[in-house]
Amino acid sequence: MDIKTMIDRVAAAVQAVREANPLVGSVTNGVTMEFVANAQLAAGGSAAMVYLPDEAEYLVEASGAFYVNMGTLMPVYEETIPAATRKAAALGRPWVLDPVGIGIGSLRGRLLADMAACPPSIIRGNASEILALAALWGLSDEQGCVRGVDATDEVAAARMAAVELARWTCGAVAVSGEEDLVTDGHTVATCRGGSPLMEKVTGFGCSLGGVMAVHAASADPFTAALASVLLYNLAGSRAAVAAQAPASFKAAFLDELYRADAMDVSGNHFSLQEV
Repeated sequence: MDIKTMIDRVAAAVQAVREANPLVGSVTNGVTMEFVANAQLAAGGSAAMVYLPDEAEYLVEASGAFYVNMGTLMPVYEETIPAATRKAAALGRPWVLDPVGIGIGSLRGRLLADMAACPPSIIRGNASEILALAALWGLSDEQGCVRGVDATDEVAAARMAAVELARWTCGAVAVSGEEDLVTDGHTVATCRGGSPLMEKVTGFGCSLGGVMAVHAASADPFTAALASVLLYNLAGSRAAVAAQAPASFKAAFLDELYRADAMDVSGNHFSLQEV
């Protein structure tokens, strides 16, 4: 795939979301739920957060895409998350997985292991989470080293794990870090941007997954994931000019997420390499 084609696809995806305002349901991290919803709204989507199994099934059917974030699990999620992923698989509905906290507790491990049978369209995580998920699904021998919800591995170390996961799911995988990586298992895109302040506010990774679901409602998984990463890099870089501390940066980031148009996002530099 050439850069020009990918630029055009990214621009079309961002524009389509701004015009269509797609509904996206989410089962997500209670710590970051408000940020996820606000980011989805700022990016052009319509957000709906749910806890209960029947509500999740309803929203999978009603939404253009669905988002599952594994942070701060509650007991009801033992029913809700499988209900949502099974429904998405049955309907062929695109859905996004953030395996945050992988390795913490037996319930999270069981839920993530079972997802191999109805895999997501997009997986977003840090390098350690991507390595751990690939190992859990038997696609890699490298376990990764997750410290709570933080990465201890570099993005480059997760490159092949990301490629194998993308091939397994026939979707896309995004690995967040100083240099972001997005792959569909055949092509790898890399890009830089954002701000170090993103690490000082909880929820930037969670909300990125939610915005990927917004774009997945209007584009193929690889384009949706890359468009979202480019949008975040752009908004983060612009917000850092306006704000130099975490709280004001978060507000400025949401403003820039809202202001960015299709040409702004697709004009961000990225590189492509065939695997």
